Amino acid sequence: YLRMMMPEGGDVKIAYDPEARDGFRLGLMSSFGLDTSDAEDVELDDILYIDCDTEGGIIAGSNPRSVLLSVYEYLRQMGCRWLFPGVDGEYIPMKDITPVKYRHKPTTRYRGFCNEGAEFQQCMLNSIDFIPKVGMNVYMLEFKVPTYYYDLYYSHKFNSENRPPEPVSETTVLQWKRQCEAEIAKRGLQFHDIGHGFCVDSFGINSAGAWSEMDDSFITDEQRQYLAEVGGKRGLFGGRPANTNFCMSNAKARKTVADYVASYAENHSNIDYLHVWLADATKNHCECDECRRKIPSDWYMMLMNDIDDALTEKNLNTRIVFIVYTETTWPPLTERIKNPERFSILFAPISRSYTQTLPESDIHHELRPFELNKMTLPGSLGEYLAYFAEWRKFWHGAAFAYEYHFWWHYVSDVGGIQLARRINEDIKCYKEKMLNGIVEDGTQRPFFPTGIAFYTYARTLYDHTLTPMEIAEEYFSCAFGEDWRLFYDYLDKIGSLFDVTYLEYKGSADRINVDFYCPEKAEELEGAEELFRIGEELVKSHYNSDYRIRTVSVRLLEAHLEYCRSLAKMLIIKARGDDEGAIACNEEFRKRFGRREAELELYYDHNLHFVRLGVVAKHPTRKDSLQKNDVDHTVI
Repeated sequence: YLRMMMPEGGDVKIAYDPEARDGFRLGLMSSFGLDTSDAEDVELDDILYIDCDTEGGIIAGSNPRSVLLSVYEYLRQMGCRWLFPGVDGEYIPMKDITPVKYRHKPTTRYRGFCNEGAEFQQCMLNSIDFIPKVGMNVYMLEFKVPTYYYDLYYSHKFNSENRPPEPVSETTVLQWKRQCEAEIAKRGLQFHDIGHGFCVDSFGINSAGAWSEMDDSFITDEQRQYLAEVGGKRGLFGGRPANTNFCMSNAKARKTVADYVASYAENHSNIDYLHVWLADATKNHCECDECRRKIPSDWYMMLMNDIDDALTEKNLNTRIVFIVYTETTWPPLTERIKNPERFSILFAPISRSYTQTLPESDIHHELRPFELNKMTLPGSLGEYLAYFAEWRKFWHGAAFAYEYHFWWHYVSDVGGIQLARRINEDIKCYKEKMLNGIVEDGTQRPFFPTGIAFYTYARTLYDHTLTPMEIAEEYFSCAFGEDWRLFYDYLDKIGSLFDVTYLEYKGSADRINVDFYCPEKAEELEGAEELFRIGEELVKSHYNSDYRIRTVSVRLLEAHLEYCRSLAKMLIIKARGDDEGAIACNEEFRKRFGRREAELELYYDHNLHFVRLGVVAKHPTRKDSLQKNDVDHTVI
């Protein structure tokens, strides 16, 4: 990067020299005799230290990863920016270096990203390369073998008219996961692994199919006896491995899972945090007489203690993460973890509303008693935090969040600006609630039409004193130049036009009586052409730039204009109550815009967008056709 900043600046020599006294010296703060006492754990807590003049100086960190983060921060102080993955996402000014004195401990310990969405290997490698450049330090790979996510891309299910399927084997995906692990290790990032899957993998049932529905007749009687009994039957819940729990009251079953977890940890010593979650979905816990004696969280705590025993027996210090998610939102009544030093709690409010953070009216909630396989998940962040406060009465150990801003909710904010504001608010709220960071579940490509929401996520986790507007000015001025405010205002108006509240089911937190029938919205969208023409003029007048990042950013807006016009057309039909017409229009939109997928795929997840928009198009629009019990609360 120094060579790019000063292409005629001469040679930049790189050497290992512990005795160096001049030039840029990179190393651990401890090696330079620098204080790291504000780090609770120097392995986990990043401190960035820079003391450089025009001839060189010290660039250091509290741990090896922090040294890399300090290098990127030094370059950021020089004016470099990384707005989205890949070479085209780099803004590198040409300038001489200037003195920098800087020391910073990021606001949060856990600043992470987890694989989700339709993945292809190059986007995964790009993503891992990108996150330390924006100050993040955690990467998670969900599932033992994440075949499901790769298949979403390589099957081209939502674009087979334009791209024939390219099946990849489970063996290939496993090799690719190992490659990702190597890239994570190369950067010293915290590696978080697995999450869902242990409930079936432990009994020899492959979780790689995840949410794919299958006939479970292949399951043996020996395996079936350990699976959760739901509705009087034991088997794959809905035919989906990822949604299947096991019979946690069965001591032999718990030991089988604990031993499997310990064996996996022993064979994968590169893991920093091993996430042991229960099944996905809801209303899928075992209903046998013994399991009914305790609520799932109590059985879950017993499982954690069994895992601790199994790891201790193998003399392993593996860190384990357990999750507050779906049914375990309700805290245990009687059981507690015996060795809290090994464990971290993960707060995952998947069914919360993303149209608000925590208004004053959303602070006090009456907690509902748990009902096995009959419960309704919280609908707001405030309600979730009320349950989490009960956990915190006895859990005083490490805690961070698992969030979903870049899942469906990312698609609902067409301009990206509103989501960026929400993320900034959420992170500050979580910090106040003693959650020491976030790992985001979502598409690896949340950069369409811009990466402002993800950039805001990274920067706020790093420094929660930053405002959304401060971050936006930094991002947009690099992406679009001196006229950045015109682009920001345009995308802000686009977001208001489509309205995240409307696309998120009018903000109905519990998704009851949701309704897309809205003639006023149709009328508003019909008048959108004037706004689209403003976008066209911005694109036309800034089409080419001396900076590659600006050319790419404008071309993404050009494609986004086509997306917006097609989306508006579909939503006009939907808002008038024509479900069949909306479905047909959305299908035509999907196929036509799919022609641009290969061109846009480093930034845009075609599968995620049209899974989400397909749900909008197919949802019944008339309020009088909906009854309260018609809405399914199953978490997808």
